[in-house]
Amino acid sequence: MEPSSIARFPQSDEHGYPYTTEWYDSLKSSLGEAGCRQLGFYPIPPDFLLSVVIPIFNEQKTVENLISQVKAVPIRKELVLVDDGSTDGTRDILKRLEEQAQSEQDAYNEIRVIFHEVNQGKGAAVRTGFLEAQGDVMLIQDADLEYDPSEYPRLLQPIIEGRADVVYGSRFLGDQPHRVLYYWHYLGNRFLTTLSNCFTNLNLTDMETCYKLFKKDVIKEIAPGLCQNRFGIEPELTAKVARRRCRIFEMSISYDGRTYDQGKKIGWKDGVKALWCIVRYGLKD
Repeated sequence: MEPSSIARFPQSDEHGYPYTTEWYDSLKSSLGEAGCRQLGFYPIPPDFLLSVVIPIFNEQKTVENLISQVKAVPIRKELVLVDDGSTDGTRDILKRLEEQAQSEQDAYNEIRVIFHEVNQGKGAAVRTGFLEAQGDVMLIQDADLEYDPSEYPRLLQPIIEGRADVVYGSRFLGDQPHRVLYYWHYLGNRFLTTLSNCFTNLNLTDMETCYKLFKKDVIKEIAPGLCQNRFGIEPELTAKVARRRCRIFEMSISYDGRTYDQGKKIGWKDGVKALWCIVRYGLKD
């Protein structure tokens, strides 16, 4: 299928365009307010903009598929793609996708690509993305297909309804599909999360999750001071939102983890650095 013939999102159904007031009212009339709440149906303001910050490094095999999945989410979005010095052909794919987006003029999906000339790490790419993004809510999306973009609307609901400033998507709350992989990774994650909770006085179940969503005013205050260039960005962000007494929600997400043969990048050295970051940012901003 040629790019020009791809249907624009969102696509209307018998109730209207997804997450509009008309769509919600139509569903509420048949399901009731309680039914809509249980199913995660709610209206999103028409002027709302979601920024999806995607750090990318050598993801030639997955990045195009991931971007298609993000674009398919029926919410107005800007995709801030930060290539962190890829050397496997990923940069050429991103340039093509940016040019394609400009020609399509899709009102629901703006694509911006930022290139780091040398690899700096996930944290550096995330910081660059946050500083460039302009959406009302900003979230982090890895490019490796481990996390499912179709869950964005459910994760956004507490923020849009005014109940939360920050939302974490937890892989360990238990009611979503979760690929079974490395026991020692699981144990290490739980240890790091527990230690982080001791310093932040939060009761998170998954501090290391990729899916972290922030209101614009929260992350714009924090982003300029972010220091960690690799995976230490996770405990650093957590400590800084906790210190600001943000209202934090945690929601279950699915997880299709990949193996090292499939390109997983985090290693034991990152776990050691995370320990240092938990103590360092737990004591002082």
